[in-house]
Amino acid sequence: MMQLLKNVRLAQGVVRQHLTDDPVILFLQLSRRLPSAVLPLAKRLCKLAPKNSTSAAVLFAALAAGDGADVERRLRIAADGPVEGERARRLADVALAANLPALSDDFLTKASTALRLEQARARRLWYDGDVSGAVEALNGSGAAGQRQRARLAAEAAILTDASPSLERRPYEPVPGRILHLLTNSLPHTASGYAQRSHSTLLAQQEAGWDVLAVTRMGYPVQVGKLLAKSTDTVDGIRYQRLLPGTMAQSIDARLQQQAEELLAVALDFKPSVLHTTTHYVNGLVVRAVAQALGIPWVYEVRGQLADTWASTRGPEARSSEKYRMFQRREAEVMQHADLVLTLGTAMKANIVAAGVPEDKVLIAPNAVGGDFLTEPLDKASARRELGLAEDGQFIGTVSSLVPYEGIEDLMAAFALLAADMPQLHLLIVGAGSSLPSLQVQAQRSGFINRIIFTGRVPRGQAALYHQALDVFVVPRKDLEVTRSVTPLKPVEAMACARPVVASNLPALTEIVEDGVTGLLAEAGDPVSIATAIRELLSETQLAAKFGAAGRERVLQERTWAANAVALARELEMLGVTNR
Repeated sequence: MMQLLKNVRLAQGVVRQHLTDDPVILFLQLSRRLPSAVLPLAKRLCKLAPKNSTSAAVLFAALAAGDGADVERRLRIAADGPVEGERARRLADVALAANLPALSDDFLTKASTALRLEQARARRLWYDGDVSGAVEALNGSGAAGQRQRARLAAEAAILTDASPSLERRPYEPVPGRILHLLTNSLPHTASGYAQRSHSTLLAQQEAGWDVLAVTRMGYPVQVGKLLAKSTDTVDGIRYQRLLPGTMAQSIDARLQQQAEELLAVALDFKPSVLHTTTHYVNGLVVRAVAQALGIPWVYEVRGQLADTWASTRGPEARSSEKYRMFQRREAEVMQHADLVLTLGTAMKANIVAAGVPEDKVLIAPNAVGGDFLTEPLDKASARRELGLAEDGQFIGTVSSLVPYEGIEDLMAAFALLAADMPQLHLLIVGAGSSLPSLQVQAQRSGFINRIIFTGRVPRGQAALYHQALDVFVVPRKDLEVTRSVTPLKPVEAMACARPVVASNLPALTEIVEDGVTGLLAEAGDPVSIATAIRELLSETQLAAKFGAAGRERVLQERTWAANAVALARELEMLGVTNR
C-alpha cells in the first residue's frame, strides 16, 4: 500500500509537469496507453464528424487514431479560416505534435494576442533544436512560463556540462558482481532494448556472474504502471525500481537524485563493475557512482540517439544546436567509460570517429539464446499453434512500430503482391507510435481482411511468429540512425531458419548477406521490396536454402553466451573477474 501511494504521488507530479509544459504531448502519451478499445472510438468520432470540423475533440481524436493525413487536412482548413488568439496558439501546439512545423508557424503568426504565447514559441524552437532560443523566448514570461524556462535551462545545462557529483566513499567490492542501470525493462516494456538487456543479464548469470538490474528513476510509473512494485523478478533476474514519492523538478536535480539512489543500491549490492546503456544521461549517473566507489564502468552504445531524434525532423536538424550538443555529450561519456560496447562495425566506426580509442570498443552484436537455439518448428506447426491458416502464405515482421522501421513500405509492397496472390497474408507483430497510422493505411489498402496486427505478444510467442512466416521483412528507412544501428529481430528470424528481405543499409548488410541468407532491397522502395519477396515466395527451395544458411551463421557468430564470454575477457583486463 505504501508503494502504491508513492507511485500515485509520483504520477501526479509527472502529469502536473506535462500539463504546464506541453499538454498536447501529455494527451498523446495518455492515448497510447489507453485500452485498445479506445482506438476504434477515436476512429469512429473522426468518421462521424463533419469533414470540415476543426474542433479540439475531433483533432485530438484524429491524433489518437494516428490518421496523420486527416489531422493535416483539418489543420489546413483551420489555417485558411479566421483563426486567431488562444485558438491559434492551441492549433499551433497540435500541429507541432503532429510533426507539421510549417503549419505550427502559420498558427503562431495568428496567435499574437494569445496567453502563454511565449511557451508555444519556446516549444516550437525546442522542436527545431534551438536550445538557446527556446530558453530566451521565455524571458519575461509569467509564472507558468518561468517554470518551463527553468526546465529547459536545466536540460540545456545537462546537454552542456552539468553532471551529478558524489563524494568518494570507502568501498570494498565483491568479485563477480555486476550492477546494471537500464532505461526500461521487462515485464513492463517488451521492446528490443528490454529483450537485449534481459538476454545479456541471463547470459552473464549463466556464466557465473551475480547480476542486479536497476531501472531509471520513476520507471515504470512514468509510463503508466501505477501498480508497479519496488522489485520484479523475471526468469530469475531481479529488476529493482527507483520509485521515490517525489522527484526533483529539474532534470539536473533529478540526475543528482538518481545518482544518490543508485549509489545507495550499489553500497548494498557491492558490485565490482557498473554497466549502463545509451543515452548519455545514464552514463553521467553511472560515471558519478563509479567515481565515488573507485570501480570501472561499461557504457553500452545501442543506438545513435541524436540521429534518432533528427530522423523525425528535416535534414537541417543535424546542424542544429541540440544535435551538436547531444553528440558532444555522448562523445564525452564514451571517452570517460572504461569500456565501450556496441552492436556492429558501422556503430564502432562512429564511436572511434568520436574520439574513443579503438582498443576500448568491443562489438557485442545482437544475438540469440533460449528458445531460438532449439530446432525451429516447421511453418505448418507454428501456424497451428497460433491459429493461422496452414495453407496460406505469410510475410511480415516482428518489430517496434515506429517511423524509421518503414512498415508502411512493407504494407505498400504487400498491396502490390496481394492483387495476384490470393493466398498471401501480411503479419505485423508489435506495437508502437506508428500502429494507428498503419491501421489506417491497412483500411485504405483494400486488403484489410488479409492484414493481421497482433499488437504486442508474450515473449514466449515471439519465436512462433517468426517460424510462421514464409519471409521475414526488415523494410527500414534510409536514415543516419538506420545506417549504423543493427536491429535484433532479423537475427532472431534467421535463427528460426527464415529467409530475410532487408533494406540495403550498412547496418543490415552486417546481418543479411545478399544471395546467401536473404535478399537486399532498396530502402523506401515498395516495388524493390515486393520484387525480392516475390522471388523468395516463388522459389521455395532457394528460400529454404537461405533460411538454413542464416540459422547456421547466427548459431556460429551471434549468441548471448558468446557475448558474455567476450565481455568477461575484457573485464578481466580491467581487473574484474567473477571469481
